[in-house]
Amino acid sequence: MKQPIYLDYNATTPHDPEVIAAMQPFLGSAFGNPSSSHGYGIGPKQAVENARQQVAELLNCNPGEVVFTSGGTESNNHAIKGVAYAMRDKGNHIITSEIEHPAVTEVCRFLEGFGIDTTYLPVDSQGRVRLSDLEQAIRPTTIMVTIMHANNEVGTIQSLAEIAKITKAHGIVLHTDAAQSIGKIPTDVNELGVDLLSIAGHKVYAPKGVGALYIRQPLKLEKFLHGAGQEMDWRAGTENVPSIVGLGKACELAAKNLEQTMNGMKMLRDRLHAGLTNKLDPIRLNGHPEKRLPNTLNLSFKDLEANRILEDIGRKVAASAGAACHADTVQVSHVIRAMGVPLDWAKGTLRFSVGRMTTVEDIDQAVAIVVAAVNKLKKQ
Repeated sequence: MKQPIYLDYNATTPHDPEVIAAMQPFLGSAFGNPSSSHGYGIGPKQAVENARQQVAELLNCNPGEVVFTSGGTESNNHAIKGVAYAMRDKGNHIITSEIEHPAVTEVCRFLEGFGIDTTYLPVDSQGRVRLSDLEQAIRPTTIMVTIMHANNEVGTIQSLAEIAKITKAHGIVLHTDAAQSIGKIPTDVNELGVDLLSIAGHKVYAPKGVGALYIRQPLKLEKFLHGAGQEMDWRAGTENVPSIVGLGKACELAAKNLEQTMNGMKMLRDRLHAGLTNKLDPIRLNGHPEKRLPNTLNLSFKDLEANRILEDIGRKVAASAGAACHADTVQVSHVIRAMGVPLDWAKGTLRFSVGRMTTVEDIDQAVAIVVAAVNKLKKQ
């Protein structure tokens, strides 16, 4: 049976063949523990440090500012909890947004049980945080702002450099969840002005279960895992060498081909949008029309149900729903809800996200499949 056309790259990415090739030795003969002083540990140790350099080059930072983790969720947890615990004597207030990933919002809610106050900033109709709202939310007790670089559902990119000017003026730590932006748009930590940045390997053609956290020196966080002092004593535990090597290679590939990748994904995304818009009416674009990830297309189909569309196209096209309809209830994603999308549009929301392996043929076939499904449902 033919595999569906994969248009869900924001959920996860396939492994790049060069990433698999780079990992292979460390799944075989180069199995040593990087902390071992004998010959078996030397190769893995060098491979981990080489990967650290590769990640640092993508972010334009010092390799000593890169800590490997088990993924984006751990990176977010370490960043937010690490600041909250380390700066308890300075304040107990964190600012985030209403459209963050649960790997941020759930951490904030957990900390609220330990005396940390959280302000959840609203967003405008295109999914952007208003700088004026951020300014007004800052208190003398504010220790951290955590705002995602680009949204996983609608692709909207936040004005992090402008946000950074505000946080720096107030002496507040700025963290960003950059899981969706790595390898899709520039992520130079100095241009962004962030103090902490989270990466997830499986969003950038590397394995699941590996990620990284950028920590700007000399910022000090509370340790996330205590033990034998690996990862410069930031995160204990024997390193996941094969996956770390894979993440390093993926970041090297992302840095080398970034502009070409951006242009290619934008062409495919816009071809998909134009193809659907030309044959279906009405369609609503969710997210910022320009300040948006080049691979992400979030559309609403009025008076239709997203799960019904996915049921119809599911064996031919893989995409994601922005709402779930059950009996007399509609569960709209928190992102679509925060943007104020009307319910008659919101319930028919789908996210399409292209990637490096997507082809023009994939897009054209997907257009035909989605158009047929939508037209069929409109007649029912």
